[in-house]
Amino acid sequence: MTRPLVVCDLDRTLIYSLAAVGDDPPALCCVEQHLGRDVSFITDQAAAHLATLRQESEFVPCTTRTREQLARVRLPGVAPGYAIAANGGHLLLDGASDPSWQRVVRARLRQSAPLAEVHAKLCVPEHEPWLLRQRIAEDLFCYGIVDRAALPEGLLAELADWTAARGWTVSLQGRKLYFVPRELTKSAAATELAERLGSTVVLAAGDSLLDTDLLRWADQAVRPRHGELELLDWTRPGLHVTAASGVRAGEELLGWLAEQADTYLARA
Repeated sequence: MTRPLVVCDLDRTLIYSLAAVGDDPPALCCVEQHLGRDVSFITDQAAAHLATLRQESEFVPCTTRTREQLARVRLPGVAPGYAIAANGGHLLLDGASDPSWQRVVRARLRQSAPLAEVHAKLCVPEHEPWLLRQRIAEDLFCYGIVDRAALPEGLLAELADWTAARGWTVSLQGRKLYFVPRELTKSAAATELAERLGSTVVLAAGDSLLDTDLLRWADQAVRPRHGELELLDWTRPGLHVTAASGVRAGEELLGWLAEQADTYLARA
């Protein structure tokens, strides 16, 4: 019997910075260190739910993080065999990127405008008041660290129109403004993985616009009551939205995913 495939976004879905945990958090477990500091956390109860979920499913972290950034995350228990990094740009098996999937991705990206053109748009001089830093990620997409308070009114809509005409999307997540090719999606990598594993049921979780393709594609999906999708009141048929926000939402959605996986196994 094939276990369900569970594809879960990381930042502000499963793991949380101290700035994102919310008010009066419960006991926390550090899952990421950077430059000698503890930077990302889950609750102790979330860790227990994750242990159960891993017994009942093929659990796959799925993130817009680069491979280097993902490698810093140490979830409780044995490292997952599979992971998806760079918003679907890399399908990882035991930490190594699958070269055949890389070739598929590069072919898909020929349908979008070149990265150099979009990166140049991000870095125009008039963006300097709010653009603090900028990065190119894995030679696949780019993003900026921004001062949200200084973002001009209407700028995001303007950038969304400009990028859409070139086959790209824009997503603001916390202090990061992402520019990502439309063809670079988490759901494409998850579909490839589901086919390889022979998965017949897929569960997914995410909190941002870059997760919507994944949430629509999955058989069942959940999002936290915070973040970009909460601001947009985004939904789909059957979508589960947590009652809690912040780090407690991560705990709640892991419990929900474990319940759905258990229900599927009981019926199989």
